[in-house]
Amino acid sequence: MRNWFYEQMAMYSAYHRDKRNQMTHHVGVPMIVFSVMVLASLVTVATSEAGVLTLAGLLITVLLLMYLVSAPLVGLVAALIYSMLLYLAEQIGAMGTSTALITFAVLFVGGWIIQFWGHAYEGRKPALFDNILQIFMAPSFLIAEILFALGLQKGLQAEIEQRMPQYLPEA
Repeated sequence: MRNWFYEQMAMYSAYHRDKRNQMTHHVGVPMIVFSVMVLASLVTVATSEAGVLTLAGLLITVLLLMYLVSAPLVGLVAALIYSMLLYLAEQIGAMGTSTALITFAVLFVGGWIIQFWGHAYEGRKPALFDNILQIFMAPSFLIAEILFALGLQKGLQAEIEQRMPQYLPEA
């Protein structure tokens, strides 16, 4: 799993070299992820005495487990951030379908506009057009970028940089 994760992160990195593109993704990706969480919070998967498990809770749990197994510090930071976002998403979902759908639509469309704006700077299509699984890598990569800027996760950074050249466009 870890090698697959590193490979996916390397591909994501190769499609996001321009700093302006990276900046737009730090806004657009959370908007998109949150919007999907709001929409998925409307779907109840299970109910027990402990509470309600929504599709949003299930999806984010699976994603966070993948991050935690593959890059523990990235996964831990993601768990802190996305557990708060999950709580907020479920609060919005509890306000009713209409509120949730409007929130979803505004954030989802706005997030994608910001993403494509960033890729105009990059001069390259989004990575998910070549590999749909890249959609799951964006949140972890954004966290990794911040950790790299703080001088953390040098091993992960080296793994990504070593693998990334094969995904760069041919000159």
